Amino acid sequence: MTAPALIVLAKEPVPGRVKTRLCPPCTTDEAASLAAAALADTLAAVAATPASRRVLVLDGHPGAWVPDGIEVLAQRGVGLAERLGAAFDDVGAPALLVGMDTPQLTPARLAAAADALARSDAVLGPSVDGGYWAIGLRRADARVFDGVPMSVATTGAVQRARLRTLGLRTTELGALRDVDRFGDALAVAAGLDGGRFRAVLGEVAARLRDERDPVAA
Repeated sequence: MTAPALIVLAKEPVPGRVKTRLCPPCTTDEAASLAAAALADTLAAVAATPASRRVLVLDGHPGAWVPDGIEVLAQRGVGLAERLGAAFDDVGAPALLVGMDTPQLTPARLAAAADALARSDAVLGPSVDGGYWAIGLRRADARVFDGVPMSVATTGAVQRARLRTLGLRTTELGALRDVDRFGDALAVAAGLDGGRFRAVLGEVAARLRDERDPVAA
């Protein structure tokens, strides 16, 4: 199998529309800045990974922040499950889809997931909150997402069962932590050697420290 398409499903990082569970302690502007940084790191990893196509499937409007070599398609559908199915339909398969919640993604991790997809019908990367950070399909099939509740603690388990019900040989990828709440952001950044997400979080953490201890600042 040739290298699959790589899909990033994301929202435009607009204050008040993204990463609202980071607030508080973040402001809405800071939450949007962290979302933008996580998306930038994700797109950089995708850009450095072999792929037949690299596609950002976006809810919102693209800007100069989209790197060269990344196609942009609009999200379609009502609800996340429909939008996932539509993304695979619009891009075509084989494809590996990730979100904007895991700035710790690396080209090596993405390439390993793509290699696993070459030997399977599907791949699934669980997240520690019960969801999943990646799903890959050899063939686009909207039935994969039928009846799967999104953004709940059972999402990953139900999705895994759905793949099994459809008879798809599925390879499980390593688990990652999504950046949903501020504690997640701190935990993810602690494992990073660099990148925009770690830098922006450092600025936010410094602001919070200064507010707690203005004399020391």
